[in-house]
Amino acid sequence: MEGCDFNQTNLTGRAPLAWAALSGHEGVVQMLLERDDVNPDQPGDNGRTPLWGAAWNGHEGVVKLLLERGCINPGGLDEYGQTLLHDFAECGHKGVVKILLGRDDVNPD
Repeated sequence: MEGCDFNQTNLTGRAPLAWAALSGHEGVVQMLLERDDVNPDQPGDNGRTPLWGAAWNGHEGVVKLLLERGCINPGGLDEYGQTLLHDFAECGHKGVVKILLGRDDVNPD
């Protein structure tokens, strides 16, 4: 779609990819990730990325789709200085934690 800014955020600070990831819409996430003009690691107003939103709700399929992109930083911190691994271990999302622990770019400490 010409003339559309797919990285523009709404009043809550989320772009379309962040909303799709948070909601677990794998097809929409896949479609947006195929676009060159979509930033897959764009933080919202709270510093949380689409990966964070997908993992927060335990959407393992979306987490895997996002991590397939080489430009995603799964070891980043949110506005509170917490890592994804910390947040999701605390929430009990075992599948997401297992995915993150299987990566070399995530520090378990």
